[in-house]
Amino acid sequence: MKVMAEYIWIDGYQPTAGLRSKTKILDKKITSVAELPTWGFDGSSTLQADGTDSDCMLKPVWICKDPIRGGDNILVMNEVCNPDGSPHSSNTRSHLADLDKKFKSEEAWFGIEQEYTLMDGTQPLGWPDEGYPERPQGPYYCSVGSENVAGRDMVEDHMHLCLEAGLEISGINAEVMLGQWEYQVGPLGPLEVSDQLWIARWLLERIGEDYGVRVDLHPKPIKGDWNGSGAHINYSTKPMREPGGLSVINEACEKLGQNIEKHIEAYGADNEQRLTGKHETCSIKEFRYGVSDRGASIRIPMDTHNDGCGYLEDRRPASNMDPYKACAALIDTTCS
Repeated sequence: MKVMAEYIWIDGYQPTAGLRSKTKILDKKITSVAELPTWGFDGSSTLQADGTDSDCMLKPVWICKDPIRGGDNILVMNEVCNPDGSPHSSNTRSHLADLDKKFKSEEAWFGIEQEYTLMDGTQPLGWPDEGYPERPQGPYYCSVGSENVAGRDMVEDHMHLCLEAGLEISGINAEVMLGQWEYQVGPLGPLEVSDQLWIARWLLERIGEDYGVRVDLHPKPIKGDWNGSGAHINYSTKPMREPGGLSVINEACEKLGQNIEKHIEAYGADNEQRLTGKHETCSIKEFRYGVSDRGASIRIPMDTHNDGCGYLEDRRPASNMDPYKACAALIDTTCS
């Protein structure tokens, strides 16, 4: 019996890291991540090592079914480690794991809204070869109809693959700009939501190969009067979800307002192009929170306000953010 295990990891490119993967052939069916061996790769080809000392280690941390190859084949999320097994400098998951353990009693939950743009060459899918669509943004959000939608086949295929893999995909929708879409992952704990978001990104890139379409996670793929792409994070702790939790949420928002630079650094590259104060964003130079305010840094949902408990939505993270870093920043700021 032979099983294909696709080892997936995050490379060392900055300011926006990318995904890499390679296939390991195993002699048995794998039922837990503990059964998987570590593996090596050439870190000098991924900006994670010098050519004179190029070996880096892949440490399996999470597995799911491979919905593309099917059968007993699996996808494997890995941490990058040094040859001695210690976390590599590019390994952002290790720090989140430490924080998750430290604040386990808080029972932090995350739901991430991953926006992205499907690109055909240098233009979003569905756009003319040059210039802009005949109509400005407006008709495309959650739309239906061939004049309003581009890329639905690929988006639907991605959703089904994520579900077949066992990922906690909670929804998809067309976004404000033609060719722009969103899927949501969670609610899950910090490590689970981050591992699954990276796997979902890998699956989207992988089927983009089959469609000949490029997936763009830049927070402002088209300049001008068009919405950018974010990765809003819906976040709560156990005290926030319990009766009277609204006061805990307000305290968390005050803490977030005292740590603006820390969070902006963790929320993705080129985000200043998106956080302008327009197109449903708060300016990167400001911080405010409010009920039902999609122009705020932090939105407190209507139901949370009415119920007196629930969650907050951090609207600042960019579509290209590293979820390990973003989740770590939220836990560290609000739980410390």
